[in-house]
Amino acid sequence: MDATIEERLAELAIELPDAPAPAANYVPFVVSGTLVFVSGQVPVWNGELRHIGQVGGDLGLEDGIQAARLCGLNLIAQARAAAGGDLERIARVVKLGGFVNAAPGFTDHPKVVNGASDLMVEVFGDRGRHARFAVGSSTLPLGVAVEVDGVFELKSP
Repeated sequence: MDATIEERLAELAIELPDAPAPAANYVPFVVSGTLVFVSGQVPVWNGELRHIGQVGGDLGLEDGIQAARLCGLNLIAQARAAAGGDLERIARVVKLGGFVNAAPGFTDHPKVVNGASDLMVEVFGDRGRHARFAVGSSTLPLGVAVEVDGVFELKSP
């Protein structure tokens, strides 16, 4: 029998942060039918902002990858909240969108956003394979290195 998502998280020694509260006039996620649209998540761990700066400038590639992974952890925490606390209700990760606060000339945006993409496959297996985009930006909110949003599909009740 396959391990549950919570068991897989334990096996991988992955702890999810608390689902962050929105920082402005929006909601952290919207459920429409069986789809969950999760607002952009920044690299915050239980209220502590991390990974501030531009990738390829203040921060190296590995820092950017870790920032994207932390964004991914927050996405999963939001998806869990949207699923009523039950990650087994997640049928699949549909799409991720990654924004990288990139220094001029930095072009490894896809490698950075792999931090979130790889996490989804680690946690959800084949259900974690998704469509995606990864783009660079000259700045992001609060000066963070990465922001990632996502779309998840819930299993029908």
